Amino acid sequence: MNTTLSRRKVLGGITAAVVGWSAASQSWATAAEVSGGASVAPVPTLDGTLTTSAADLERFRQDFGRLKGSAPWAVLRPRSDRDIARMVCYARTNGLKIAVNGQGGTGTDQESHSVYGQASVPAGGISVDARSRSRIISIDSTSAVVEAGVTWGQLTDAALKSGLTPPALPDYMHLSIGGTLSIGGIGGTVQKYGLLCDTVQSLDVVTGNGDLLTVSPSSRADLFDSVLSGGGQTAIILRAKVRLVPAPERSVVFSLFYDDLATYLADSEKVMAENRFHIQAGETLRRPDDSGWRYKMEVAANYSGTAVPDRAKLLSGLRDSRAEAVVEDVGYRDYMFRLDGYEAYLKESGHWYQPKPWLSLFLPASRTRAFMEVVEKELTAADLGGGFLLFYPYYTRKVTRPLAVQPGEPVGYLFDLLRFPDPGETGIQAMLDQNRRLYDRAVAMGGKRYLVGAVPGMTTADWKAHFGARWDGFCRAKRRYDPSNVLTPGQGFFGGGTG
Repeated sequence: MNTTLSRRKVLGGITAAVVGWSAASQSWATAAEVSGGASVAPVPTLDGTLTTSAADLERFRQDFGRLKGSAPWAVLRPRSDRDIARMVCYARTNGLKIAVNGQGGTGTDQESHSVYGQASVPAGGISVDARSRSRIISIDSTSAVVEAGVTWGQLTDAALKSGLTPPALPDYMHLSIGGTLSIGGIGGTVQKYGLLCDTVQSLDVVTGNGDLLTVSPSSRADLFDSVLSGGGQTAIILRAKVRLVPAPERSVVFSLFYDDLATYLADSEKVMAENRFHIQAGETLRRPDDSGWRYKMEVAANYSGTAVPDRAKLLSGLRDSRAEAVVEDVGYRDYMFRLDGYEAYLKESGHWYQPKPWLSLFLPASRTRAFMEVVEKELTAADLGGGFLLFYPYYTRKVTRPLAVQPGEPVGYLFDLLRFPDPGETGIQAMLDQNRRLYDRAVAMGGKRYLVGAVPGMTTADWKAHFGARWDGFCRAKRRYDPSNVLTPGQGFFGGGTG
């Protein structure tokens, strides 16, 4: 491949829209080059734009994880479904790759929120800017129809105006809906509603063949199932119809602290089984004197009007360190957007802009204690930096989408090691190596990956083992709906990805 011409083009800051792909030079060509005699495959007529400006390519090179990725050599800003369908067909005809880039975040800090290059494309590839498709199309009493680039925060604010809310929300609200649904999406209502993708009623998509389709559990269910939690392998999400429920006005939030792992596990499963709270999360954190690890259960009871929850009843029989308990009564929206303040802190401290070797796992309850004992022996405060380790139970039966594979037990635990290394940290590779060791240990205990995170060295054989009995069906869907393998190569499920 002759990359010199294309790289010079990028570094030179050409801002003119490209007009075609040159198979001879393996590069994008501008109108000036075509008029000079270059032979190209013309870009189809678009309602939006396709650009190779240096600023755009650099913006789409880097994702939130800042660990790996490559700059696309063209960015599509679509203004219609037809734009995306035509560019998928163009990519297929010309042997190119294409992937949607969610561009979530706040202010000017908008980027792909993958952390290990999952949304990247190789040289010659096309990134689709999801922010170009970010309209809330409709909201009624039970559902909303949104374009894939809408964030959960935008949808929540729009729905709250009608007294509604999505039943399942991520902890960080500024993620694109399309990107989140592609990997599943998890938050503190997973015990009741499953993953965010479990609240989807239908999707409009463009397949790897360039077909525009509407899919649901009753219409092309195989494609519907392969899109949700499928890592973008069979189709690009254009729109999603997601469930809405009546929104509460306020939340009573309890932060309960435990010094003993067994007690934390028992109480966490107790309140879940008794359905005491509307929201349940938790984390492993350092003791105040940095002498080891302790645990926090964070649970919330929602209410409206004067129906204030009975705090004593909600806490009855729990064995936390009650003198340390913190109870707050906050507005529902304030609680849903609770990480906004922490994001501001991480940006001010510099942690936000560091490489982020995250590790996200689903663990079987029966082996969770043993796994955590391994983790606690080797994890240090420096391994977290400014980050945190989410750790709480849920019912695996609530996760209904086939490709969101789960441990083979009724109760699973989310293990979400969200590292924000200290500025200047030199041990990033050691953290990645640690991720691989912990991943292998979890798999040996019956654990599964959540599709975010950075696990080096993943092979097709690893992914086949991960998907297990769902692998053959996933491969059939890939062959049927993306036979040329043009979509989202960064996941690496079928080789050549981020491992």
